[in-house]
Amino acid sequence: MSEAAEVYAHFREVFGGKTTSLRARLRRLKAEETAGDDERSEPFGPGRDPVAVGDALDRLLTTFSWSKPIAEADLVTRWPEIVGAEVAQHAVALHLDKGVLVVQCDSTAWATQLRSLRTSLVTKCVQACPDAGMTSIQFLNPGAPSWKHGRRSVPGRGVRDTYG
Repeated sequence: MSEAAEVYAHFREVFGGKTTSLRARLRRLKAEETAGDDERSEPFGPGRDPVAVGDALDRLLTTFSWSKPIAEADLVTRWPEIVGAEVAQHAVALHLDKGVLVVQCDSTAWATQLRSLRTSLVTKCVQACPDAGMTSIQFLNPGAPSWKHGRRSVPGRGVRDTYG
């Protein structure tokens, strides 16, 4: 499966599998128009009463299945308050992928220490955001230094091909 197909399948899984084309939506609207205009736009008919904003947003979230992605984003943004300021200064939550929270650490020492605290951190995160569906945490070590900077950098391995 290509990367584009995997991304498409992931988005369908996250945002719901129901997709309709523009042509199908236009046909449905035209059918509604011909069915009867008096049912669609009665000023004081059923369904026209004012609704609280919170209720409207809840209905919108459930209609488009956005509750879980919003809970995942909430977990990532609340990471500093869940783990504390000192840990958040050295470890940044990147994203939640299939129940695994990916955290980038700024040193291998911090990554090792946080791996030893994994169970307590998972417990704190699940208690703080139970709707996110988090099951585990992956701690990433810092990346290798970049050799791709400066005016004279060239594509390819260059002089580093003699290493090791």
